[in-house]
Amino acid sequence: MRRAFGHGGRRHNEQHMDQKVAIVTGGSSGLGLATAKKFTSQNIFTFVVARDKVKLDKACEELGTNCEAVQFDVTDLDSIPQLVKKLADQKGKIDILVNNAGINMKKDFVEVTDDEFKSIIHTNVYGVFALSREVAKVMLQHNSGSIINISSMATHYGLPGVIAYTASKAAIEGMTRAMAVELSPKGIRVNCIAPGFIVTKMSSTALNNDPERKQKVLSRTPMGKLGQPDDIANMAYFLASDESSFLTGTVIPVDGGNSIGF
Repeated sequence: MRRAFGHGGRRHNEQHMDQKVAIVTGGSSGLGLATAKKFTSQNIFTFVVARDKVKLDKACEELGTNCEAVQFDVTDLDSIPQLVKKLADQKGKIDILVNNAGINMKKDFVEVTDDEFKSIIHTNVYGVFALSREVAKVMLQHNSGSIINISSMATHYGLPGVIAYTASKAAIEGMTRAMAVELSPKGIRVNCIAPGFIVTKMSSTALNNDPERKQKVLSRTPMGKLGQPDDIANMAYFLASDESSFLTGTVIPVDGGNSIGF
């Protein structure tokens, strides 16, 4: 297990117990970084989890002292219980978990190998399951918490070339409902965000290189534009906050209406 702790991680279990504590996986870039920015700006202490130490350290420098860098690979399932215990012991609790880490692969269905399919499922499903299970154990001690999963519009459409990714995100949405039914009676809410076409480095490159596809995307999006990472971060913050206290088991599209566009 690879971990690097720093950037403001003071061991004060008895202090600041009123400050919420979050874990955001895949938090060093894209939607995860935007979410971590939103949380830290709202005085939520955030453990930013990612594999790449360089990107992670850069992100936490940007975020300031209200976060801590945690270098960790969510596919290291055996080490997840130890990681969660260490973070929970450090802050005395975990209030919020955002399962954002995930990988994708674009490849024709008939060309996808068993190992490639397993790799996507291992990261996108097993990692979410194991981390959620261990964090839920901590949240149950306080009878409160919010778990936020990140799905994808791929689950709701038939998108070509992403069979493994689509399968993994469909599993996430099913897990969201199952987790909510079990955990919500005990004070832990579980919800899911399904992002539409969001402006990230990866999506911008793909769409800018394919003007026809970009026009198709925009033409069936009622709001006529792509989303911003902040749109996902704002929804995550809403789901993490008491403002959504009667919301659980939902899958919320944040897509400018793309999923209902024609």
